[in-house]
Amino acid sequence: MRIGTTAGFVLLVMAFFVSAMTANGQETSLVGIYQGSELTAAANHLGRGGYELSDGTQVSFDKWYHSSWVDMRFEMLTQLSDDFGILWGASTGQRAEKVRIEPGVKVGFILQKRPTASTTLSLTISSILGGNLTERPCTADYGAIGGVQMVNCRLAASQLRPSDSLKYLTNLEPSRWKFDLRFRGEF
Repeated sequence: MRIGTTAGFVLLVMAFFVSAMTANGQETSLVGIYQGSELTAAANHLGRGGYELSDGTQVSFDKWYHSSWVDMRFEMLTQLSDDFGILWGASTGQRAEKVRIEPGVKVGFILQKRPTASTTLSLTISSILGGNLTERPCTADYGAIGGVQMVNCRLAASQLRPSDSLKYLTNLEPSRWKFDLRFRGEF
């Protein structure tokens, strides 16, 4: 599924969810819209550098790891009571020739209590489902000695055997859980 199609589907499902919650009297608010993440930074880092072919031609990693679309996320809060709300959202993911960040869904809740009239204690717990970063291998021609083999693109010119370089393909997960405990007082 392409990023645009996936993003459109995720947004359609989220819009349906918002309209259902609003129809039941709950208030839903936009918490934020963000572009990029720690995985976007990791994907950009993979695109740095390059190597030289046997004929002296420079090969840049950027053409394989650069994406024209940067992962975009939005977060919403559906308030179910004065002290409790559901936090939810989605991300579009991003794709380049040799690296992909999958779309993801964020779910969680916010609970707050007011110990006194001038203080607030809040707990936010959320989790991200999906959103993994995966790197794909290249096919390299090592000539008469090595032939055509699958190899980690970034390590194709290293001293490693091509099959050993595959162990170093990047596979990362986003920070799955977020716990936030806050105390606020007014003086």
